Amino acid sequence: MSLSTMTEAPVKALVELGLHPTQPVYYQLLPSELSKQAVGRGEAVLNDTGALVIKTGKFTGRSPKDKFTVKDALTADTVNWNDFNIAIEERFFFQLKEKMMKYLSSKELWVRDCYACAEEKYRLSLRVINEDPASNLFCYNMFIRPNERQLENFKPHWNIIQAPGFKANPAEDGTRSENFAVISFTHKTILIGGTGYTGEIKKGIFTMLNFVLPHRANVLSMHCSANMGKAGDTAIFFGLSGTGKTTLSADPNRLLIGDDEHGWTDDSVFNFEGGCYAKTIDLSEEKEPEIFHAIRPGALVENTIFFPGTTSIDFTSKAITENTRVSYPLSFISNALEPSIGKTPKNIFFLTADAYGILPPISKLNPGQAMYQFISGYTAKVAGTEAGVKEPQSTFSACFGAPFLPLHPGKYAEMLGKKMKEHNVNIWLVNTGWSGGPYGVGQRMKLAYTRAMITAALEGKLNSVEFEAHKTFGMMMPKDCPGVPSELLNPRHAWADETEYDLKATQLAKEFVQNFKKYESGVSEEILAAAPKI
Repeated sequence: MSLSTMTEAPVKALVELGLHPTQPVYYQLLPSELSKQAVGRGEAVLNDTGALVIKTGKFTGRSPKDKFTVKDALTADTVNWNDFNIAIEERFFFQLKEKMMKYLSSKELWVRDCYACAEEKYRLSLRVINEDPASNLFCYNMFIRPNERQLENFKPHWNIIQAPGFKANPAEDGTRSENFAVISFTHKTILIGGTGYTGEIKKGIFTMLNFVLPHRANVLSMHCSANMGKAGDTAIFFGLSGTGKTTLSADPNRLLIGDDEHGWTDDSVFNFEGGCYAKTIDLSEEKEPEIFHAIRPGALVENTIFFPGTTSIDFTSKAITENTRVSYPLSFISNALEPSIGKTPKNIFFLTADAYGILPPISKLNPGQAMYQFISGYTAKVAGTEAGVKEPQSTFSACFGAPFLPLHPGKYAEMLGKKMKEHNVNIWLVNTGWSGGPYGVGQRMKLAYTRAMITAALEGKLNSVEFEAHKTFGMMMPKDCPGVPSELLNPRHAWADETEYDLKATQLAKEFVQNFKKYESGVSEEILAAAPKI
């Protein structure tokens, strides 16, 4: 619907924000209408399955160094200021907002009202203002869609204003460069300018929820995927890129709660979002059938190219970026749970792709170890996956999502440990990486074995087996697991030279200890006691 048919409330709300539109404003358009507009404006094309395909311009990923948090009375002593939580003065927020409002007043606008959080008790109302239809389609796909009745008296808790064409002046606006993402918790507003990468919208809202929910409602916000078995048992999967989080949570025998962002209450796990934002690099029908078939009318594909002379996407191409993406509503997944709310989890899996071949294929963590590993957020990049990486390289990201955590990681870890104890939750560390030696010497753990281990944990088949403690890291390793060769379960025994294994295990333990030093002042003795033994 255009400005002439918009209800008065949204128009009035735009004016109250300081926005005085002189061009058409489109409110709550359907995906088909947004796609038609994007193609008509020359900003997108349709592929051979009817999905909308766009290029996001200069930025094909987030720009963490250009994400700022307004430092004021609310945040000064609550935000964990660091390389990801970069302070900006409130006056610059006001200045940028005023400039953006003036810029957008002369543009066609797309406005969408939507929700974050599937659990109604914790739901937050969002109003997103975009200067192009494709970005508005992204918001339709990724957030929870209100019905007509809910829209009648819709009042946003938060405003998100995104203008890729607006550029800041770093010399006078307090930014590092022309692009920026600024969040004000006091004024409940997110400003995004100078970048067309839609993921900045998604992660801006996730950052907001990571501040609001733990404070307001004692809800643990989590960067994870989640699914539910037919018996109602919920499982949570944490893991950095390349560890298998999406693959392992997409189990045809279980219902998908969500693939990326969730909250854990006293009695439920709920999805923050209404859609998925999946990587498409090397996507195939065989490897990821659900994602492959989600690329259809209504889906938004970013930064891919076509095979020459066709509108068929070449998913193997990294010509624009390796970070090719598709967004689509959860309803595009055949086994998605609706509404996307599960019960209290029974099992949590921390996934790591340890390219050193040190960590066990599966091990059980006590609460202290779970909190320590949660704060560490470890995986190891493999040589060849990034320019300049010749050897395996350790990566640590607190709570498996450091760039989006406004609070000290110890806060989230303490909440995890408390809930783990209250609900008697099993936490498993699963190494989807190498066995029998590091990358180049050992072998990558077979996906079939990893699935067998996760299935055994979910079905309680590891409850009655004998365990042994890892000599350096202390986690408990099962001696037997259905469908997995027993010689793989203790990584030390899988190496040809056990002395060499011990040496490398000590080296990795030292990296853990060194990384953890920056968190020591904000965590409990229980967590500190779970450090690996050197």
